[in-house]
Amino acid sequence: MFRVSFLFIILGFTCLSCKSEDKNNVAVAEENNVDDLLLARYDKLLSYKLDSIAFPRSYSHEIKEVKKVPSKDWTSGFFAGNLWQIYKLTGDKNFKQRAKEWTNFIEKEKYNHRTHDMGFKVFCSFGNGLDVEDNQNYKDIIVKSANTLITRFNENVGSIRSWDFGKDRWQFPVIIDNMMNLELLFEATKISGDSIYHKIAVKHANTTLKNHFRPDGSTWHVLDYDSISGQVRNRLTHQGFNDDSAWARGQGWAINGYTMVYRYTKDKKYLEGAEATANYFVNHKNLPEDGIPYWDFSHPDIPNISRDVSAGAIVASGLVELYKYTKNDAYLNYSKKVVNSLKSTHYILPENLEIPFILDHSFGDWSKRDEMDEPIVYGDYYFLETLLRLKNLD
Repeated sequence: MFRVSFLFIILGFTCLSCKSEDKNNVAVAEENNVDDLLLARYDKLLSYKLDSIAFPRSYSHEIKEVKKVPSKDWTSGFFAGNLWQIYKLTGDKNFKQRAKEWTNFIEKEKYNHRTHDMGFKVFCSFGNGLDVEDNQNYKDIIVKSANTLITRFNENVGSIRSWDFGKDRWQFPVIIDNMMNLELLFEATKISGDSIYHKIAVKHANTTLKNHFRPDGSTWHVLDYDSISGQVRNRLTHQGFNDDSAWARGQGWAINGYTMVYRYTKDKKYLEGAEATANYFVNHKNLPEDGIPYWDFSHPDIPNISRDVSAGAIVASGLVELYKYTKNDAYLNYSKKVVNSLKSTHYILPENLEIPFILDHSFGDWSKRDEMDEPIVYGDYYFLETLLRLKNLD
């Protein structure tokens, strides 16, 4: 009787061990499949045809067509940035070479004074390239671009003008997105030794910190200023659901932007600003379990509206850096959750789809009803940046 019972115990442990091993093998296989799928998606970017006037911006599932834009478009720098980041992740020099080629197409934008998006275009491309290699030409282009950008600064307002369109709606518009362009200015001071870029970046950050934030930590999208008195004329939105809503991607720009400003200044008021919006975001009652937000937290039709992968990725990237300064585990946990969610077949595009993007389900411009629930290049950019930041953190 004892020997029979003992045999059953041994068999029982053996079976449990087999089940545990099977689960581990399945988990490893699934992870390998995800990694293989990611690598396959990376190759779609590498094989995309070079064209100096056709930067890939998004993909329409409806008409099955890649939307291509010239270098003047605010998104043009992301594709080259994606290639630079894939090179950093993989070490594959083919991505480095292709990144250089796409980056060179953007150089003429250093003279474009009609846009505030110099950071998105020039720093996401040339800045990433400079992070890979010490290239004097890249440094010169960054400084020249900073010179061009500060021509849009208004001393009365204390900010860089965002848009030149919409004069029937605003006089001097400043959008929360503009915080992301300040990195170019901070770096221009580091490169050149000229403090003017740093000083203007700080003035812009201070004006935005004073006027863009609500008491609950969320932010407005657009502030309209009087260009003479510098006073706030109106607070409104252009891409959110309504003027008082919390547009998800806008919260991401605030978190990422103010964390970056703290990196360059070490002024705690910027860290506190980033934390206020980060806490609003990660603790919001309408944030889905997988961490990928709806495109606007205030939309009355939640949960029957689109998610925004780009907003989740932007916040995840910013929170990895914010975690470095605060050691708040909630920030790191959110970033890891988003990465785990995005590294699934629900969000990663299938291998057989021949387009130069990695992720699906980003949300573009509500005001134009454009690029809603599609692969968009900046969703990929901040996903890759999050992977890199987590890798460097480890």
